[in-house]
Amino acid sequence: MTVRKRAAVPGPARPAPPEPNPTPKPEDQPIAGAKWVVIVGCWLAIAVPYIYAILYHYKIEWELKKSILINAVVSLLGFVLTLALIPVASKYVLRRNLFGYDINKKGTPQGSVKVPESLGIVVGIVFLVSAILFQFANIPADSNWLVEYNAALASICFMILLGFVDDVLDIPWRVKLLLPSVAALPLLMAYAGHTTIIIPKPLVQYFGENIDLGWIYKLYMGLLAVFCTNAINIHAGINGLEVGQTVVIACAILAHNIMQIGGSKDPEYQQAHAFSIYLVQPLIATSLALFSFNWNPSSVFVGDTFTYFAGMTMAVVGILGHFSETLLIFFTPQVLNFLASLPQLAGIIYCPRHRLPRFDPQSGLLTGTKDGTLVNIFLRLFGRRSERSLCILLLVFQGICCCFCFYLRYILTGWYK
Repeated sequence: MTVRKRAAVPGPARPAPPEPNPTPKPEDQPIAGAKWVVIVGCWLAIAVPYIYAILYHYKIEWELKKSILINAVVSLLGFVLTLALIPVASKYVLRRNLFGYDINKKGTPQGSVKVPESLGIVVGIVFLVSAILFQFANIPADSNWLVEYNAALASICFMILLGFVDDVLDIPWRVKLLLPSVAALPLLMAYAGHTTIIIPKPLVQYFGENIDLGWIYKLYMGLLAVFCTNAINIHAGINGLEVGQTVVIACAILAHNIMQIGGSKDPEYQQAHAFSIYLVQPLIATSLALFSFNWNPSSVFVGDTFTYFAGMTMAVVGILGHFSETLLIFFTPQVLNFLASLPQLAGIIYCPRHRLPRFDPQSGLLTGTKDGTLVNIFLRLFGRRSERSLCILLLVFQGICCCFCFYLRYILTGWYK
């Protein structure tokens, strides 16, 4: 008798036993923490001379001084909030595949790590919240500056949105040049300040003491916004450079505003520079929080969202504070980088997608290429360097240019204007 083997009745599938050490997804892996040495060093370098200047060196009216100090406290809270939100936002952008690889570390283990991108969105949002909360508590509803202040925030908000859209959609360069001019429209339409320029004293006998430029002055302000925004965006490519140059320029703007308030008795002139301070202080605070994550080796990338936001904010404070000439001198490295980049940006010379230096994974050093950027020019002038050393060199140069601006204003005071 033949026995036939009975077919096994299919039952419910048993779950596979869990892996002993499952590999976490990239979005579940925590990013490297904030670099506290960078935070403490930057805050001491900025806060100590600033507190001395505003509390002791310059005699500023108490009401104005109080509003500046309140704004500083709000900015400090914005710094803490940004510091806490960046690790949280990093997980969400990684889930949406908004990440990049550090090209300047290609060939090393760090070069294969997915780095969350577009974290400038956190800085921009916290900045806007800080500025609005300060406005609610300290700017009266009948203030003559309220319309321009709101228009400035609208332009900055518009630029944050367009910058994030650029990070997601990767907009072509010819379109990028137009975005800041669109974002600047709310400020230009609401601008009610003067449109006259003071003629330098050597030329007074030919043109008079001042000239009213009318709509040409507003066109100039729009072009200033376009330049500042794109200048920060193209002077980039190494860890910490975009945020670092923003912090250095913003600190120079802050020092200039305090000096002008302390040296003037005109209430309207003081108020113009005070409103500039109200926007610069939260910019510095939130940018420092991002800088502590973006400093080499970077655990997050700032994206075009931050560069557009930072450039537009500094253009706005220059317009509201009526010191656009001084602002352009603060931007000397960016002007030089733009002039060196112009042949490639205009298509006269071939322009690769990434105009970055060459990285040697064996030595860990960067070598300059023939691309027309200040980063490559510095490497050709000063030789091969590590990424951190190169960033420090470029930021020192930025600081020297800002100091030169103060010296230039000092020696030309009384002769030029």
